[in-house]
Amino acid sequence: MGSQMKAFGFGMPWESAYGYSQAVQVGETVYVSGQLSHDRDGNFVGADDFELQVRTTLENLDLVLKQFGAERSQIVETTVLVRNLRENFDTTARLHAEYFGEHRPTSTVMGISDLALPDQLVEIGALVRLDVKP
Repeated sequence: MGSQMKAFGFGMPWESAYGYSQAVQVGETVYVSGQLSHDRDGNFVGADDFELQVRTTLENLDLVLKQFGAERSQIVETTVLVRNLRENFDTTARLHAEYFGEHRPTSTVMGISDLALPDQLVEIGALVRLDVKP
């Protein structure tokens, strides 16, 4: 008997245009697509403001977690894509540590040359285990 799959989307136009879900749960694992800095109406937030983009991106990650009844402490891995990594690494590290507090998931941080949106400077994906007790 296979695991059931449960998908979640914000209802943003790019979800259907690109053909993906914000997150998919299979069994006790939630795979979270790279989140970015947008408001509930799909408007990009924080052009030229790296810290605001990271904070808004993490807020969107929180919204995805909420859909699955999960907490930050159940995140076991993050993937962080950053434009201009040398310039933005210290801020990335500070905000990542602030977001997780004492919890320490695994994390891969990669400097990249471009992201989907012209003003986008960061994208954060995650792997969540629902069977890990907060």
